[in-house]
Amino acid sequence: MSNPNEKIILALDLDDLEQLEKIVCPLQGELKWVKIGLQLFTKYGPSVVTRFANLGFSVFLDLKLHDIPNTVSSAVRSLKDLPIGMLTIHTCGGSEMIQAAVESAEKTNPNLLILGVTVLTSMDQVALNEVGVDKTPETQVSDLAKIAIDSNLKGLVCSPLEVSKLRKMLGTEPFLVTPGIRPSGADFQDQKRIMTPAQAIETGSSFIVVGRPILMASNPLVAFRSIASEINV
Repeated sequence: MSNPNEKIILALDLDDLEQLEKIVCPLQGELKWVKIGLQLFTKYGPSVVTRFANLGFSVFLDLKLHDIPNTVSSAVRSLKDLPIGMLTIHTCGGSEMIQAAVESAEKTNPNLLILGVTVLTSMDQVALNEVGVDKTPETQVSDLAKIAIDSNLKGLVCSPLEVSKLRKMLGTEPFLVTPGIRPSGADFQDQKRIMTPAQAIETGSSFIVVGRPILMASNPLVAFRSIASEINV
């Protein structure tokens, strides 16, 4: 994956499909990955995945599944006919749930990369304490990452601030996908644990997720190319 363009995942975090198509169509042939989350999926349903796949994009479906093992397994199986390359689950669901998701994917869609979400990048120490987690975000990420990898997950979603430690702990094999990416000078907005694109790749991120810095740019193609240039090191 030497092409820096392929390391950028554009988060389609708007609910206006026509507006999104106007933004992404000029990126055809340069942007590889788009991320479809709950906002789009709940409004338009599975057809939105096919729509962007038909435009030539690889789709990362970010549903963050979290339920009892059988339900998560069934949910993964129900997605077998959708053209998706990545899918998220919450690692805090535990090893049994994670293994159920992995086994379901292996049986129905062996090319699907299941990614385990550790700690959301919108959460900090205060937010974790509020929900009863008496750990630092860094420690919680490490603990959940170990559970996930021991449960046969091949990839994780984490803050770029945790990538360096995870690489030392887990090695080079797991895919590490990092949201919380903001180009230099950009507004942090609701993200608390952030890093620039170049810093994230340098520390070991496999993919970076970028949304509003491209979506809200006056020229999204120029913004995308600027980020690709920044990480082309």
